[in-house]
Amino acid sequence: MRIAYSVESVRNAERELMGRLPDGTLMGRAANGLAVVCAGLLGDLLGRVYGARVAVLAGSGDNGGDALYAAARLARRGAGVSAVLLAPDRAHAGGLAALLGAGGRVAEDPVAVLAAADLVLDGITGIGGHGGLRPDAVAWARAARESGAVVVAVDLPSGVEADSGEVAGEAVRADVTVTFGTYKPGLLIDPAHAYAGAVRLVDIGLAPYLPAVPEFEALQHEDVARLLPMPTGESDKYRRGVVGVVAGSARYPGAAVLAVAGALHGGAGAVRYVGPGGDAVIARFPETLVHEGPPSKAGRVQAWAVGPGLGESLEAGDGQGVAEVLASDVPVLVDADGLRLLDPATVRRRSAPTLLTPHAGEAAALLGVPREEVESGRLTAVRELASRYGATVLLKGSTTLVAAPDHDVPVRINPTGTPWLATAGSGDILSGLSGALLATGLAPRDAASVAAYLHGLSARLASRGAPVSALDVAASLPEAWRNVKG
Repeated sequence: MRIAYSVESVRNAERELMGRLPDGTLMGRAANGLAVVCAGLLGDLLGRVYGARVAVLAGSGDNGGDALYAAARLARRGAGVSAVLLAPDRAHAGGLAALLGAGGRVAEDPVAVLAAADLVLDGITGIGGHGGLRPDAVAWARAARESGAVVVAVDLPSGVEADSGEVAGEAVRADVTVTFGTYKPGLLIDPAHAYAGAVRLVDIGLAPYLPAVPEFEALQHEDVARLLPMPTGESDKYRRGVVGVVAGSARYPGAAVLAVAGALHGGAGAVRYVGPGGDAVIARFPETLVHEGPPSKAGRVQAWAVGPGLGESLEAGDGQGVAEVLASDVPVLVDADGLRLLDPATVRRRSAPTLLTPHAGEAAALLGVPREEVESGRLTAVRELASRYGATVLLKGSTTLVAAPDHDVPVRINPTGTPWLATAGSGDILSGLSGALLATGLAPRDAASVAAYLHGLSARLASRGAPVSALDVAASLPEAWRNVKG
């Protein structure tokens, strides 16, 4: 599992560790790890470090010092290193002295230096930076990007928000980010994630001084494999769990088919479908248990998934079905049109857990803010929704986030997926899959996290660089399951 910590937690850990080490040791560890990564990149690019042209964008803080010390190590290996000092009178004295002592120099013509560089080190600002790059740094960041050089960010790209993943102005777009001690949330959450490139973690000894419970988690294969429900010799379809799906309408029968497709691959023993799309569902998936409704008459389930494709009929009658589902004593997933009539007080009063799975537009409607505000501040939005509704929230998008109503529980960041997943109906697949995992007994946070992981991995496997349909994603779910289980 990848874990990430806030700036405050990292700063506290650094202070405690530095108090136990000789002066400069921690920066030396960071600089050495950074230099090793840069040397490897130059080796891949040129076959050598000797004679490589390296430019350093050095601000006045410790990140500038890390960059200068790392560049000094590259200079001692024969690289030609030039430093572009954004604040010459406040440059890190020790780092600059080390660079000059190793044969590096301060750039007299920064434009020419950046244009000729093979590798550019971004040490403009660190994890404490806010509000994007200052105007005097914007030109150098653009020149670095336009040079064609490999751009390596020190700890995180300058100009992005370390804690939230927001990008409030201009920021460096890196090809590689070398981060120290632990991942920072902004390296994993869009839009900042898109600026980070490939992320390399350098161990500098912080782990024993960080809190026992991280603020953020990103599941990996072994974590998902541990959570996946597996039948035993004593299992039957009812012991494995039954998920109820309320989806589709006369106008959108396909949503019913897609939600059921996701549910059938979620590990539950049976799927009960309730709604007007029964004929379409049976034609595609004859194993489905179909009922015209209402949900309270459809038979016992261990969880409900409600909302996809209810459409314009919601106010005309399907709204009562949503209300019945929410009144039940089993876990409920609410998605898509089911979110439209959702009342925070109703959700908070439920005796069983609730999982909400909005995309950015739906989240914006629930919060009463513009969609752009959700997209630029995804972490703030998902936490606010979870708190307001007293529910677990899966916020879909380029970075899918899962937040519990308790802010002391780590937010989960889904690492799988592909831009090809932005296709009609893919969210309906996710709804059914998540609902089925709830029916197997997984807690809402685990069900949402595992579903998002499998959904994204399935899309990758189905796509392999080409467009996919929602049913392609559903069809690849067994392959994704096997891939995770190894």
